[in-house]
Amino acid sequence: MTPRKSVLFIRVTAFLSFTLAGLLIHARHKVGSASPIVAANALLVRQLQLTDLCVFTEASYTRNPAVTGTASAFQDSPLALEHFPSGALMQPSPPRVGASRD
Repeated sequence: MTPRKSVLFIRVTAFLSFTLAGLLIHARHKVGSASPIVAANALLVRQLQLTDLCVFTEASYTRNPAVTGTASAFQDSPLALEHFPSGALMQPSPPRVGASRD
């Protein structure tokens, strides 16, 4: 006899709820043990004087959206397809006030 769809739904929902609860408990436990590592990383960033955020490592125009040109994504050809998957994940930067279009 096959179970009803509602019973199957309740079982799957209960399983996913317990899994989510387990993940939240695990994350809370790991935050406390990771604080020395985070402090060491912050010290390393200060010592090396790192300034730029590297969002993606694939293309130069996706590394830090604040310092890219407006046409750098089309440097090969204006009709070129996107070469890197990160370009599809990132929204274009809003136009800057007073900036000229290249």
